[in-house]
Order: sequence, then structure tokens, then C-alpha cells
Amino acid sequence: MENTVVYKQSRLSIKTQTLAALAAAGAAVALPQLVHALGAFSGMGTGLGEMLLPMHLPVMLAGFLAGPLAGALSGLVAPLVSHMLSGMPLAAMLPFMMVELFAYGLCAGLLKRFRLPMLGKVLLTQVVGRALRAVAILVGFYLLGSKIAPAVIWTSIAAGFAGIVLQWAVLPLLTKKAERLMTHEG
Repeated sequence: MENTVVYKQSRLSIKTQTLAALAAAGAAVALPQLVHALGAFSGMGTGLGEMLLPMHLPVMLAGFLAGPLAGALSGLVAPLVSHMLSGMPLAAMLPFMMVELFAYGLCAGLLKRFRLPMLGKVLLTQVVGRALRAVAILVGFYLLGSKIAPAVIWTSIAAGFAGIVLQWAVLPLLTKKAERLMTHEG
């Protein structure tokens, strides 16, 4: 039973994990800018970003490839840097995005070593990230007086459903391709 659940994998150095986190954070800042530019060009505005969830992909990928430290760090830093550079995500949503993306990166990294189908890992990561974001929103609204109403929990899932499905398709493919490249180089 033991070898069906967890498999051995070489550990990446702290330097490599940090570089992976910085690269993922950079991608998680740049990719939404590209998507928002396409949204402006197409007339969808920021709605295209809300639909495709471009920050999520690089953060989860960092976790799946480089581990929990890289994933969590990129998930924590990317929304903050993006907000400082572009004003997006909006200040009211920033702490909730930081919680969600931190959870995505951490969970993806923790699941990296488990022998599960990649789609299962993506689904678990999505559920954990969205659940922690929901808890943060509820705590913010009911205990801290945040103006973000709990209804945003469901509306953001509905708005981002295309991005959620995109993650199901893209993350397993990108992870497999990157792991092959890392195996051939290492």
C-alpha cells in the first residue's frame, strides 16, 4: 500500500525553490496583464481575467513542480506585487486572493509527492484554495467588517468556471511536460 500512495522524488535546493517561486510570481503578475489587455481589446475588460483566472496557473504549477515552499511563496507574493504594480486585484479583494493563491501553491506542493492522477491533484488543490478563500471572506465579513459580501464566494466560482476547467486541461499537460524536461536535464 505504501508505494501506491507516495513515491520518492529528489528534493530541490532552497535556491532552486526560491527561483521557481520568483519565476512563478513573475508569471502570475505578467499573465493577468496579458489577459486584461486581451480583455480590453475584445471589449470584455477585466471580465476575461475573472473568467480565465490567469494568476492561478503559474502558482499551482510552481507547487506541483518545485514543492510547497515555492508554491506558497509565489501564491503569497504574486497578488501583492500585481496590486502594487497595476492596482489589480483591487485592495478589497487582495487579502482573500493572497489566502487563496497561498493555499493553491502550498496544497499543490504538498500533493506533489502523492501518487494520484494529476487531475485529482488539481481538483483537490482547487477545493482547498477556494474553501480557504471562502473562510477568509466569511471571517472578514462577519468578524472584521469587510465590505466583501459572502455572495462573492459563489459568484466568483461561477464567473471563473472556464478558468477552473482550463486548469483541469492545462496543468496536467504542463506538469508532465516540465517533469520530462527536468528529468532529461537532471
